[in-house]
Amino acid sequence: MRIREHALSIAFGVIFALALIGQSIAGLFEFNEKQASHGAPPVTWGEFVTSSEFIVDVAENWQSEYLQFFLFIFVTIWLVQKGSPESKKPGDEGLGTDKDQLVKQHARDDSPKWAKVSDWRHTLFSNSLLIVMGAIFLLSWLAQSLSGLVVFNSEQVEHGQDVLSWAEYVVSADFWNRTLQNWQSEFLAVGSMIALSIYLRQRGSPESKPVGAPHAETDVSA
Repeated sequence: MRIREHALSIAFGVIFALALIGQSIAGLFEFNEKQASHGAPPVTWGEFVTSSEFIVDVAENWQSEYLQFFLFIFVTIWLVQKGSPESKKPGDEGLGTDKDQLVKQHARDDSPKWAKVSDWRHTLFSNSLLIVMGAIFLLSWLAQSLSGLVVFNSEQVEHGQDVLSWAEYVVSADFWNRTLQNWQSEFLAVGSMIALSIYLRQRGSPESKPVGAPHAETDVSA
């Protein structure tokens, strides 16, 4: 594998790993400070990263990120924004023709195998990105709800209050406060990128139009 050809994925993989490790270390110190204030013994790093306290924070972020990508992939099939490089051109809404998508009889010799067939494999492969993003969102949402329930109920017990079932927790204010905090920030970030990229530029970035492209020009990738 040539590193240069995969540098973008590698760079973000390394940044992700470093950020996750940093979060776990900072979270461990914060958790043990709380333990000390309650007269409880400290925990080890291994115990902390497998605890619901750590998992709920990670899962909250993951589910909101993958929801963002899931919705963005889906809505950009049908909705456009004139002037944004993140959008198709007005009039190009929809799934596109088989010729445009290089599938079935229009597939090239180097097209993926499942793009050349007409059965369920074609349907699955044609929607595979949306399916995987949606599946990761649902799994991380489930992980958030389960780990969040454990954290919430431990606090309830500590204060002598009744614990909740999973069904009760996922409709509780605590759960939706945690969830919507992340959702609103993700939607704001995506909406800002779509709108700001109409008028602002970053030379050399594929996420930006060429510096000299007109503001109204849309989808300059072709």
